[in-house]
Amino acid sequence: MKGRMSTEYGEVLIDESVIAKYAGTTAVECAGIVGMATISMKDGIVKLLKKESLAKGIEVVIDDNNEITIDFHLIVSYGVNIATVSENLIQSVKYKVEEFSGLTVKKINIFVEGVRVID
Repeated sequence: MKGRMSTEYGEVLIDESVIAKYAGTTAVECAGIVGMATISMKDGIVKLLKKESLAKGIEVVIDDNNEITIDFHLIVSYGVNIATVSENLIQSVKYKVEEFSGLTVKKINIFVEGVRVID
């Protein structure tokens, strides 16, 4: 079963939503990230998610080898270097999620859905 680890004390099962919330919290701590985004299916408008809804802008898949793939849908700050922000996000999230979960992060995909001017 996905996200399952055996320990000397029993089985541990990590739900994908837990990984999504942890990854989202880590992501918004990165410089240049305004927040997670969602796209309205009705009108195609990108909306910034509130802090308590971060996981809605993140898709997590744990495969049969217990390897994690994370898709981020982001809004970035105006004027940042997207490549630099993305690299920082990937390194931070990979390190922290692997340390937190004990599972391997195989892939992180970043979809920049919008840009915001920050006061």
